[in-house]
Amino acid sequence: MIVMSTKQVYKPGVRVRVTQTLPRPLGGLPSTVVEGTVVAYEQQPTGSWYAHGKNDKLWLDRLILRRDDGEVVYLNLDQYSQVDAVN
Repeated sequence: MIVMSTKQVYKPGVRVRVTQTLPRPLGGLPSTVVEGTVVAYEQQPTGSWYAHGKNDKLWLDRLILRRDDGEVVYLNLDQYSQVDAVN
């Protein structure tokens, strides 16, 4: 694992491993791991009107990756997401 700042990790062309964990009240923390090359990082609005954020939309951090097999993956990042740069 390479230690980089958040801005460096999210730059297009950087290879990353994203681990997303889903907390559950009854224990057990299932997680999903996706590895690929960053295509883009952006904040995008959802259709939610109730969040009272910018323009009355809920804004999400989205990381777009291209996996080795060519599949493009859109990830919504939250407090349970860990993004690490890899070789």
